[in-house]
Amino acid sequence: MGTRPPERLRIALQNAGRLTRDSTELLRHAGLEFEEHDRRLLAPCRNFALDILFVRDDDIPEYVQDGVVDLGIVGTNAVREAGARVDVLLELGFGYCSLVIAVPERSPIHSARDLSGARIATAYPRSLKAFLRDQGVEAEVVEIRGSAEIAPALDVSDAICDLVSTGSTLRLNDLRPLVTVYESQAALTAHPGSLRDEDRAAGIRRLELRMEAYLTARRLRYVMLNAPAAALDQIKAILPGLRSPTVIPLADPGLVAVHAAVEEEVFWEVLERLKAAGGSDILVLPVEKLMR
Repeated sequence: MGTRPPERLRIALQNAGRLTRDSTELLRHAGLEFEEHDRRLLAPCRNFALDILFVRDDDIPEYVQDGVVDLGIVGTNAVREAGARVDVLLELGFGYCSLVIAVPERSPIHSARDLSGARIATAYPRSLKAFLRDQGVEAEVVEIRGSAEIAPALDVSDAICDLVSTGSTLRLNDLRPLVTVYESQAALTAHPGSLRDEDRAAGIRRLELRMEAYLTARRLRYVMLNAPAAALDQIKAILPGLRSPTVIPLADPGLVAVHAAVEEEVFWEVLERLKAAGGSDILVLPVEKLMR
């Protein structure tokens, strides 16, 4: 990969695939300015001492482990399959999937124990073998490349072990999930040596803080409402906020304005409870960034 100025960091991203768009959007939301192009493999940031490398996702764990790059955004499944010695700094909340063992719908196999003596086709042999060892199951691991779903139909295997997002591909191929080996999502990973280097570690921490600020804000909505002063205790119980809600007296002595951040996953339930408690003029805004 050549040499680089010691003050500049390198981060590896998937060049094409399900993590590419979310990874580049995350960097842009972290305030980084760079140019993308389908054929561009290296994109220097104009406003941060960082160079972005676009590479095969399977190569990212080893690039990070070997110090070719300081950082990588990659699925934790790829890290586990490579057995890479890297530090996982942040789970990024996208690229969710599961490594699942599945069998044909009419298969007599109904539990992990039933896999004893079976043939299992997979592109994730390290992960599968580790799982089988943990379960005390002896089975034949058939290593393949590409789609595993067709393997049982071709009598190449009795089961498959593959990544699943929604499960629709399994259903289309008349397969049913048997057991989940592990859950995975995209993560920010770091080379341990870069974290021990004072200057590089400082740059990594700056980037990590920016990402955290965006990822935290993405899970929140900012709620503003008017409420009777007499209902304030009830409103505060509904809206704890980050620590406690902001309460502002209004010109009408019987009313207060209340501001708070609400988790997206409970947002609608909270709004309904606020309305029932006497809240009115409820205004909801997105949160762009939040640094704790």
